[in-house]
Amino acid sequence: MIDTAQGLAEAARALADAAGPVAVDVERASGFRYSARAYLIQVFRRGAGVFLFDPPAVGDFGPLQEAIGDAEWVFHAASQDLPSLHELDLVPTSIFDTELSARLLGWPKVGLGAVVERTLDIVLRKEHSAADWSTRPLPQDWLEYAALDVEHLLDVRDAVAAELDETGKREWAEEEFEEVRTRLPKPAPAEPWRRLGGLHKVRGRRNLAVARQLWTARDEFARAEDVSPGRLVPDRALIAAILAQPRSKSELTGLKAFTGRASRSEIDRWWKAFVDGREIEELPLERVPTDALPPVRAWAGRRADADRRLKAAKPAVEAHAEFLSMPTENLLTPDHLRRIAWQPPTSLSIETVSTALRDLGAREWQIAQTAPIIALAFVQAAQSPAAPAEPAS
Repeated sequence: MIDTAQGLAEAARALADAAGPVAVDVERASGFRYSARAYLIQVFRRGAGVFLFDPPAVGDFGPLQEAIGDAEWVFHAASQDLPSLHELDLVPTSIFDTELSARLLGWPKVGLGAVVERTLDIVLRKEHSAADWSTRPLPQDWLEYAALDVEHLLDVRDAVAAELDETGKREWAEEEFEEVRTRLPKPAPAEPWRRLGGLHKVRGRRNLAVARQLWTARDEFARAEDVSPGRLVPDRALIAAILAQPRSKSELTGLKAFTGRASRSEIDRWWKAFVDGREIEELPLERVPTDALPPVRAWAGRRADADRRLKAAKPAVEAHAEFLSMPTENLLTPDHLRRIAWQPPTSLSIETVSTALRDLGAREWQIAQTAPIIALAFVQAAQSPAAPAEPAS
């Protein structure tokens, strides 16, 4: 593993002297550490070999970016790795994604192991995929596992690219690759504590205030310790404690459902959050404004016209996805179809539907494939008689 500036410089020179695409993979410590930083970066280029870099030790990856920045970077599931690479100022100018390609080709299994086996008839072992890659020193068998993740990736890329060409999906794939490469990070939620698993069980603004304080206390501690919050106290334990409504610190300590490796060692921290939540004046709203659409099952009663549009367009889009041999969600993001069904263009045509889909973020190839189908389905839904209202009971 390369963990010095000198080692990085030597590797960068070897990679720069070689030619062709570069296979790249990133190992993180998800579920173990608070951050999503890279703890290992694997790079392979034909003519140069495999290099394993230790990001915390190396620090500045400028020489690597200069060496391979203009090459095509080949990933398997690039959307997972690019954010961690961007933190290190490692930014590709073009990418190829074998996992996304496999989806567009309609392959039933798109994990790296399955794709390697299908294209190269090589079986990869995946026993370290969920390991704590922040471990130092990394065991030798982990390093070998990590190297294999990129050693075959360029051969896979060539096989997948050939099938994309054969099926006429190469340009579609390139649009998808570019969307992933240039995708902006999602803005942080205004109230991240509302992502607490099981929060729907908590009733009342005062109890929600306790939930907010507990989540915040855990998050601050997790960030300081660089530990995944759920490893300190799981979400289900926080919710169980809120629902139990302990009247004292000793009652909280005695609560069996309040588990986690820091549930007792940091009991003062958690009890203070309880006290603060019960005393704070600013109470959170039980329901917050959102642009989320109503559940589809409620559409018939709330917006019958939207319900008819969706019921007409959805099976038509699904049938076309089956014809193209790809998952429906890759042909068109389901939320895009729901939103345009809920709020369609004023005048229905292929052009207006195309514009609406484009505004939602659909790619040009998706628009070309689905806009005519959606426009026709919406027109047919408008012409169909409304379902008779059910008699009052």
